[in-house]
Amino acid sequence: MRKLLLLLAAGLLMFVLGACSDSTTTEEDKENDTPSEENKQDESGDDENNDESNEEEEQKEPEQPYKPLEPSEDAVSLDESLSEEEQEEMPEAQAQGGDPERSIPVGETLAPGVEDPSEGPLKDHRLVALYGTPESENMGILGTMEPEEYMEKLKEQTQAYSDADPDRPAVPTIELITTMAQSEPGPEGNYVRKTSDKNIEEYVELAEEHDALIMLDVQLGTDSVMNQVKSIEKWLKHPNVHLAIDTEFHVEEGETPGEDLGQVDGAEVQEAVEYLSELTEENNLPDKFVFVHQFTDAALTNKEAIEPTDNVEVALNYDGWGESEAKHSLYRKFVRDEPNQYGGFKIFYDKDEPVMEPEDVLKLDPNPSIINYQ
Repeated sequence: MRKLLLLLAAGLLMFVLGACSDSTTTEEDKENDTPSEENKQDESGDDENNDESNEEEEQKEPEQPYKPLEPSEDAVSLDESLSEEEQEEMPEAQAQGGDPERSIPVGETLAPGVEDPSEGPLKDHRLVALYGTPESENMGILGTMEPEEYMEKLKEQTQAYSDADPDRPAVPTIELITTMAQSEPGPEGNYVRKTSDKNIEEYVELAEEHDALIMLDVQLGTDSVMNQVKSIEKWLKHPNVHLAIDTEFHVEEGETPGEDLGQVDGAEVQEAVEYLSELTEENNLPDKFVFVHQFTDAALTNKEAIEPTDNVEVALNYDGWGESEAKHSLYRKFVRDEPNQYGGFKIFYDKDEPVMEPEDVLKLDPNPSIINYQ
């Protein structure tokens, strides 16, 4: 009997020890399988960081593909180079005998009361362009030089503006005519001849190689603005390529460019602005600009229809030649008194009297954001 009791007691003890062992193992397993609060926070933090990183990548703006030319060491700001009177008043010729007070501080380019929500090239820089096509020596300096010689001249002219206003360094910019107005209908009957794809490609690549920008200029003939813009779409998808519209060469059926003054409605320009805006967004491109030429009232009508977007800037260019005093006056008429967003000013090396120096151009109110030379 005693022996039986000892056997029962031993069995009971083994059962208890086994149960304790199972219980301990289970608790340890739970501890090993269950992450600590610290681990939970670390894992949660990693997820949050990954989410934030992904959001930053999605929101990151593509970088602009240009480099402004740095001012020379001895360059001084307009505040120092201009007299107190020049800083407070526009040039006498521009004032036209009226109130000479500036609409915005000297050196500023954005029209008064207007905003630029984009990160486009005009926001913090001035652009200097040389106009023309390699397929004609009569339509601007570009056609009179080999590409590298042209770039040397362009950079020399651009450097003069960086030195004249070091607070707004200038960017070298090619203005390439891609559709040239003709006096004959041509094979497509639209009075324009397109610059060859080879030449367009060469100058787009030239701009890329030199950290410069390029405007592709359309002269329209009897064709529509949008047809011409769509014909150069593949280049507009390049980060450094922008759009210029020559309004004076857009004529009606039965008229001839160069003989009859052309005209573009602002609503057609706006269609191109919105098209470029969508193209920029869809292809994740850096913000762009549209440059619109005008030298008479009739060449550009319904200007109030033209509006910049969040990713496309607009500059209206006074595109006339002649005496500098008359050009001052007409810049006031077409740019200062009818402001859009930015202004441009064209200089003709062979036709202006005299050819204005950068220091004189920068006295205009508002300062031109784009100065283009022909």
